[in-house]
Parts: sequence; C-alpha cells; structure tokens
Amino acid sequence: MKVRIKFSKQGIMKFIGHLDIMRYFQKAMRRAQVKICYSGGFSPHQIMSFAAPLGVGITSNGEYLDIETEDNEDLSTMKERLNRTMAEGIVIESVRRLPEDAKNAMSIVAAADYTLSFRPGYEPKQPESWMKAAENFGRQEHLYITKKTKKGEKELDLASMIYEIQAHGPELKLRLSTGSGENIKPELFLDSFYASLGQERHPFAFLIQREEVYARRENTGEFISLEALGEPV
Repeated sequence: MKVRIKFSKQGIMKFIGHLDIMRYFQKAMRRAQVKICYSGGFSPHQIMSFAAPLGVGITSNGEYLDIETEDNEDLSTMKERLNRTMAEGIVIESVRRLPEDAKNAMSIVAAADYTLSFRPGYEPKQPESWMKAAENFGRQEHLYITKKTKKGEKELDLASMIYEIQAHGPELKLRLSTGSGENIKPELFLDSFYASLGQERHPFAFLIQREEVYARRENTGEFISLEALGEPV
C-alpha cells in the first residue's frame, strides 16, 4: 500500500535539518513496528519520500512523507503508534491511503503556504504598516530579481511565483512556488523587499512557519493539499 503521512514540526525540532529528520523517521518506523517496505539489492532501504525539505529554523504545520507498506499493515493504528514514538516537537497529524498509481509527494509539489511574523524584540515601530507595505510590494506586476543557484546566478520574475499574498495585522501570509520547477523561499521575498527599501534583513528578525504544501491539478490548475489527495483511514 502507498501511504501519505502528514506531520507538524515545532519547538526545538525546527533546528533539526532535513537529513537528520529522514534518519529520525527511519528509526521511528522501526520503533512503531510499521510494516514498511524495503528496496531490493545488496543495500535495502526503507521506501520513503519526503515532499519538500524544510529549512533549518522554520516551523511547520504541514510536512509530508510517503511510504509503502505491506498489505497487512493496520493503517487505522499507525498514527497512534507513530505518535507514541515521536520526540517533543513532532506530531503525526494524519495518515492517508493513496491510490496505487499515485505519484510520490516530492514529484508533485507545486506550492506552499507560509506565515511570516516579527520575532519579539525585532519589530518595527508600526509592524502592521510594514506588513501592508510588503503586501503591496508583492502585488506588483513584475519583480525582477537575481537568484543565486548552484550554477551561478539567474534572473527571475519573482511576481510570477507569488501566488497569494495578504497582510493580516502583524503577520504576512504567502503562497509561493515550491518544488522541482521553481522553489522560492520566503527569505528570498523578504530580502527582495528589504533591498527595495535600501536596507538589509536581519537574519533573526522573522519567525517563519510553513502551513501547507500543495500539488496542482493538471486539468484546472487548482491547488490541492497533499493531504486531500489521499483517502482517510
């Protein structure tokens, strides 16, 4: 069976990097006695795929990993079994059965929602006005920036990769392009806005939380959460 697991990552666990989270879940599967499938060959490994790596220091309410299990795995108890093994800061939010022809989470990620707020002690004099100005900046028709990549630098139109932006009092809500195509981090948006003000962002000024991760329907272009693509158990 193909299974999609949604989990949250809060507190001190935000300082644990992606590779360590992968190793953590490999051990958690064994402790929870999940009947996960293994690859073949001389060095078998658990069949496990994460949707989109989360940056260190960012909390999340919507992280995903896909696994394959044996047909006699009891999905109705998997959430409870896994949560009994979880360290403080990680909670399994849901377990969903996927269709047999479902693509893995990593390959279908198209967008992600984020909430940005100022860390206490770093707020400007008028944080709500600051967030409104950031919203207006993000609503421009074109925002040409230079993004550093492994192969050098390339020019991007950031505006085309901001799907939604809305100031909510002292918070800013963003839906950004995410995945293997164009992966835009909220820090890139912040740096671009600060640059437009002739300023530089303090590296510890913001609290960033990922709220949800989405795929995109091919026929309509509609965003749908990865969780909604699975069947409740």
